[in-house]
Amino acid sequence: MTVLPFLPEARARGEAVPRLQRSAGLASLGVRREGGQDRLETFFQSGAAKMRLPRVGAGEPLEAVLLNTAGGITGGDHLRYEVRVGAVARAIVTGQAAERIYRRSDGIATVENHLAVAERGELAWLPQETILFDRSALARRLTAEVAPDATLLMAESFVLGRAAMDETVRTAFVSETWRIRRGGRLAFADNLCFDGDPTAILEGGATARGARAFATIVLVAPDAEARLDAAREALSDGLGEGGASAWNGMLVARLIAPAGDVLRLDLVRLIEKLRGAPMPRVWHC
Repeated sequence: MTVLPFLPEARARGEAVPRLQRSAGLASLGVRREGGQDRLETFFQSGAAKMRLPRVGAGEPLEAVLLNTAGGITGGDHLRYEVRVGAVARAIVTGQAAERIYRRSDGIATVENHLAVAERGELAWLPQETILFDRSALARRLTAEVAPDATLLMAESFVLGRAAMDETVRTAFVSETWRIRRGGRLAFADNLCFDGDPTAILEGGATARGARAFATIVLVAPDAEARLDAAREALSDGLGEGGASAWNGMLVARLIAPAGDVLRLDLVRLIEKLRGAPMPRVWHC
């Protein structure tokens, strides 16, 4: 097997470097409410970004499952996902499996997620974990436009390597940016960024106390503050650590755990408590 060099180091040594193919993709989904059912309004996909629409029971929200047919993401890849939920419509978007951010030879992987929820619409954005490999680099941006009376539940989680493979992540770059606008005004802004040894960066008490897995959940809803006690109850039963706050029609929770499987259990418990419904089936496959 040929192992490609880390290209910035190879260039610094004056070595010739190969030009590698990169993956790109766009998947776009629109949902409308018609005849008491949530129906597909628009649908487009290209490149490595795909969506599948499994059958759901009568009266259940439309469900979309994200797929990356490239099998993972590495430096220079660019994926974009768009979801628009119309007035009174409901949708759940999740991932087929954990997304893997592989070791890069050069460049930074870019992922853009753009969400929009119209009046009294409901969207649950529930991708599975993002696994960071050693020497990976990811810049991910999520933007959302939410009507004042709409509901948006979002969750994103990271895991440092695969514990079952005894992997160690010695260096990684992550830039995660969230911007949520409600009624056209900025309601929530959050930035996560680290560059270097994530184990050392997350060792401190002000970061993650040595956790290998962490997650953020945001609920934007007219009754978000009324769900705070239920969220804290779910977190108190968790195996890891977590905390939640609520203000101005939003609820934000942070979770950390020593391993991905522990985080997953806590995440599922909290999300199901907030939604009052089970997780999408692919989470249990």
